[in-house]
Amino acid sequence: MPSHDQKPVVYTPASSLTTSGGQTEGMIRQSALVKLTPNICASRMIAKPHSSSAVHHHGDQDTVVFAHKGRGVIVSEGGTKRVVVEEGGFALIPAYAEHQEVNESDEDVVWAIIRAPGDEPVVVNLEKGWGSS
Repeated sequence: MPSHDQKPVVYTPASSLTTSGGQTEGMIRQSALVKLTPNICASRMIAKPHSSSAVHHHGDQDTVVFAHKGRGVIVSEGGTKRVVVEEGGFALIPAYAEHQEVNESDEDVVWAIIRAPGDEPVVVNLEKGWGSS
């Protein structure tokens, strides 16, 4: 039987999540599982009512969104496509896909965010909007 270097299970309680980089007013990004492996990382995003993120992308990271609470929107394709992400649903945001998260409701939207590859989330805000660098 081959020998494997076994690492311990890591748990991060909600009460210990810390604010991460790439913040936008109304959007709170919190690190959950970062810098533990070079392959994947996880965070939580809380979108306050009637808020939207800056237009941004996540570099070479593919992003999986799980809608934990509320109903949010992912705007993409130069602002022409809207994907509604309802509680319990999943969305995939491909690497380098420019997008914007929007909360049009009166309640917080809470998403679990999983990104790979990488040991921490990459957020590249496009200050001039769609198609800018």
